[in-house]
Amino acid sequence: MSGFAFGHFATGLALTAMAVVVMMLVAWLVALKIGRFDVVDTAWGLGFVLVALVSFIWSSGAGNDKRRVLIVVLTAVWGIRLAIHIALRARGKGEDPRYVAIFERSKLSPAVHALVFVYLTQAVVLLFISLPVQVAMYEPTTINWVAGLGVVVWVVGFFFETVGDWQLQRFRDDPTSRGQVMDRGLWRYSRHPNYFGDACVWWGLYLIAAQGVPGALTILSPIVMTFTLAAGTGKPLLEGEMAQRRPGYTAYVDQTSGFLPWFRKRASAGKS
Repeated sequence: MSGFAFGHFATGLALTAMAVVVMMLVAWLVALKIGRFDVVDTAWGLGFVLVALVSFIWSSGAGNDKRRVLIVVLTAVWGIRLAIHIALRARGKGEDPRYVAIFERSKLSPAVHALVFVYLTQAVVLLFISLPVQVAMYEPTTINWVAGLGVVVWVVGFFFETVGDWQLQRFRDDPTSRGQVMDRGLWRYSRHPNYFGDACVWWGLYLIAAQGVPGALTILSPIVMTFTLAAGTGKPLLEGEMAQRRPGYTAYVDQTSGFLPWFRKRASAGKS
């Protein structure tokens, strides 16, 4: 851990925390103004971009410049693409049904519940998941093959997430697909190629940070992200909703890998 600027990193961590909290508060105020709390979904990707930019600026002179540029570029490309995709997907629609259901169960007002249990909670999760990005900015060692492997994993993840989102959006925009199950393209090999890609992106960023001990110690961050996507608020909630709305989804689940892309199983006897 020789050469890692712990003091500089600690102050940078405080700065990114303040920046993310302020951003989430602004996003919450915007949500109050327009009457839609799913604004937080767009803010999610932009929050990581903000963390990367603040860390990049503050770490000047403390870390390896090639790694710093690599991390800020990869994080910004991922975060901006995700924010634009979610914003366009939500354009012209009402509140996300997930948030409607959450607020109906809460004893608090929607505004207070959203602030405490959605916006500020996501700010904390965002800061934890972004630890590899922040630590990598202060890692002084020269980039080696581990970082190169991280870039490869990131590229694979970005491909799956971007192409998966694009294929799904085209499917949704096609009037003839109404009531059908998306089982084409990448969705033929994984029920959630975009979630798989998201996880890979963060494992890639982790590997870029993991050349030094401080970066390697942030391994819980990609683990939490992967768990959230595969078993937390990502896949299970979406699949429960899809099973209720689309009769063919149960057969699709039986034949298609849940997360990791793999070849499809043959349909069981008696099942379509």
